[in-house]
Amino acid sequence: MGFSETARRKPALESDVIIGVFDTGIWPESQSFSDKDFGPPPRKWKGVCSGGESFTCNKKVIGARIYNSLNDTFNNSVRDIDGHGSHTASIAAGNNVENASFHGLAQGKARGGVPSARLAIYKVCVLIGCASADILAAFDDAIADGVDIISISLGFEAAVALEDDPIAIGAHYYKNNL
Repeated sequence: MGFSETARRKPALESDVIIGVFDTGIWPESQSFSDKDFGPPPRKWKGVCSGGESFTCNKKVIGARIYNSLNDTFNNSVRDIDGHGSHTASIAAGNNVENASFHGLAQGKARGGVPSARLAIYKVCVLIGCASADILAAFDDAIADGVDIISISLGFEAAVALEDDPIAIGAHYYKNNL
């Protein structure tokens, strides 16, 4: 595609960027989310680490919240049991990981788009689905927490009218600082 592989990065500036990921959670022990060489969270961060059972934030994964209006009884942690949330978070802000592979295939370096960025995880999807109320609540929290960028990799089984689409509604509020 012609993108430069030698573009100068600005880790100090990038480490002040907070990416909010709305998905199935995260597996914080992954090398992609190690906080080695990270300083304290940016001063603008106002969020919390409410990751639930067996979950701890670090200086890379600085925030975690869980939403469960569907009352999924297996949903007691921001820990990702599906893998999708960890995957999307690593695409956005995964650290450099040498010798990464998929069961020995395609071995090489893996890294996200902004490896020095911080992550705030908003688990809006549980095993039985993703509720509109949870997505909208996550938008409210992400705005209040000081998130700079929101990453949402969700879809619906059927078409949703724009005025009923929780992602469109939340994005409108985020963009317009409402």
